[in-house]
This record gives sequence, C-alpha cells and structure tokens, in this order.
Amino acid sequence: MSRRPRRNHSPAFKAKVALAAVKGEATLAELAQRFDVHPHQIGQWREQLLRGAADVFADGRPAEPPVDVKTLHAKIGELTLENDFLDRALTKAGWLSAKR
Repeated sequence: MSRRPRRNHSPAFKAKVALAAVKGEATLAELAQRFDVHPHQIGQWREQLLRGAADVFADGRPAEPPVDVKTLHAKIGELTLENDFLDRALTKAGWLSAKR
C-alpha cells in the first residue's frame, strides 16, 4: 500500500467542509468519502470553525488605521499659522474688524 503525498487544502475548501459538518446533514464518514478527507480532519476543521466563529462578530466594524500624532500636530501648526496670517492680512486690509 503506497502512501499518498501530503496535500494542502485551501482555506475555502476547509470552510466548505467544516460548514457541511456543522450542518449535520451527513455523518463525518459520509463527508470524508465525499470530500476525500479523513473524518478526524473534518472534525478538527469543524472545531476550529466553531472556536473562531465568535471572532467574526467580535467588533463589527473595520479596524481604523493607526493615528500618526506627529503628522496631526504638524497639520495643526500649519493651519494655525495660516489662520494667523490671514487674520492679520484681512484686518490690515480693513475687511475684518480689529475688535474680534
């Protein structure tokens, strides 16, 4: 009896088999025959799916990109400088009251 070479299954295939096992419409032996995978392997994939199912609903919103505080401070400084310049220029031109 010759051994079959080791196979690597795609995540999509594993999910398909594990979902079929969770549904319970067929026994593990029947699923093993249909998908040509060992029943123990199907059981492992099913358990892995059930353990990881909570992570799907954990947050519910996409992760926000990390905030670069230095860039934000630089932008605030730039905008403050711009506002001060425009404030002085408009006041000098008489378009803005000096009382402000």
